[in-house]
Amino acid sequence: MRPRVHARYQSLRVRLLAALLAWVLLSVLAAGWGIQQLFRQHIMAQLQSELNIYLDQLTAVLQVNAGGQIALSSLPGDPRFNQPYSGLYWQVSVSQADGKITPVLRSRSLWDADLPQQYSGLQMGRDLATEAVGPSGQQLRVRARLLQPADGPYDELLLIAGADQHLWAEPIDRFNRMLALALGILVLGMAIAAWAQVSYGLSPLVRLRRRLLDVREGRASHIEGVFPTEVQPLVQDFNEVLDRNQQALDGARREAGNLAHALKTPLAVLANAARAKDPALPELVSEQVQVAHRQVDYHLAQARAAAAIRVRGLSSPVAPLLQGLVRVMQRVHADRALQYDLSGVDESLAFRGESQDFEEMLGNVLDNAGKWARRRVQVSARKHENMLEIKVEDDGPGLRADRTEAVFERGQRADERRPGSGLGLSIVRDLAQLYGGRAYMETGTLGGACVVICLPAVG
Repeated sequence: MRPRVHARYQSLRVRLLAALLAWVLLSVLAAGWGIQQLFRQHIMAQLQSELNIYLDQLTAVLQVNAGGQIALSSLPGDPRFNQPYSGLYWQVSVSQADGKITPVLRSRSLWDADLPQQYSGLQMGRDLATEAVGPSGQQLRVRARLLQPADGPYDELLLIAGADQHLWAEPIDRFNRMLALALGILVLGMAIAAWAQVSYGLSPLVRLRRRLLDVREGRASHIEGVFPTEVQPLVQDFNEVLDRNQQALDGARREAGNLAHALKTPLAVLANAARAKDPALPELVSEQVQVAHRQVDYHLAQARAAAAIRVRGLSSPVAPLLQGLVRVMQRVHADRALQYDLSGVDESLAFRGESQDFEEMLGNVLDNAGKWARRRVQVSARKHENMLEIKVEDDGPGLRADRTEAVFERGQRADERRPGSGLGLSIVRDLAQLYGGRAYMETGTLGGACVVICLPAVG
């Protein structure tokens, strides 16, 4: 038996759950990362917008007189500007002709510290958003603006508004924790939903397994019940296999019974002759052995054909088989110099079955035709729809109309004076029917008998 170490890796349930959970996890991680980035961008954009508002407020209340005094008509209203080291700062610096920049006004939150003065890339009329180091060494997001006062001795005024990183890092961290919790709950819910979906989706297979167990244990002969459209064809095919197996078993039992019944007579004759010490026992044994041999051959042919029809892909070319049979018949009837005409046989035809069965059927028919023909046996074969139609005619005396069906019965012969067992045409009909075809007689064109055999064709 195959080891069960890796059985869980071969489970459809495990595979489906693993694939679904992997996809869910990747999707949730990607969605979480995207949402986190969007929220971070939103917070940073909002922070820049607030810093821009503070610069606009400072610009609006900033006053410079002719004497060079700088003052604010009012202070920005955010109370954090009045709390030391609150994380929100503003500063106004002056730039003189010698390039020196000196802070002149600052928010109370800076206490005695200064914001950085140098910002590369800062231009008049364009604000600069960048990062800088704060009064406590922390990271700041700052927004700087240059102004040109109309009065006073200063060339430029530098307005700076800055915010500590904790002002945006804290809401981002809080949002990330809430997002992780929400996505974790979502993953758990989707995992439960995936398990329920897989269990529900595979439940027909569990039910199918129980039905198969019923068949195996003999509680049912077929798989009963209605299954989903994806499983129902499999159930139907399996039921067909069960039907064919049952038919094969019934056929085997029937053939075994028939063979046993057919052998009873030769065995009884031999037993009676042995008890009576019949002096003709050797000849009787030889005769009855031949009878038994013919019966065994008959039933073996039936069994071989029954097995062959379940094998797909069989193909037996017709013309070469007929040519080989004709060569045999010419030797069997060499003393009569019969003519076998195969001109009506299409070279492209092929029989969908075993070549031995084909030879068994046509060999019997050709042998019978050779026994009754005067000079000529004619064979023709053509394809009609999906069937081969093979005709074997002879120029012999023919049969009465009331005998055309009787000769196909077991033990029946057209002429009791001719040698034979009466099994030939019976074998032909039985084999043809096993392949889904038929065998019958019709009026021929040569004046004698005409046997027609219909068999499945290839292509």
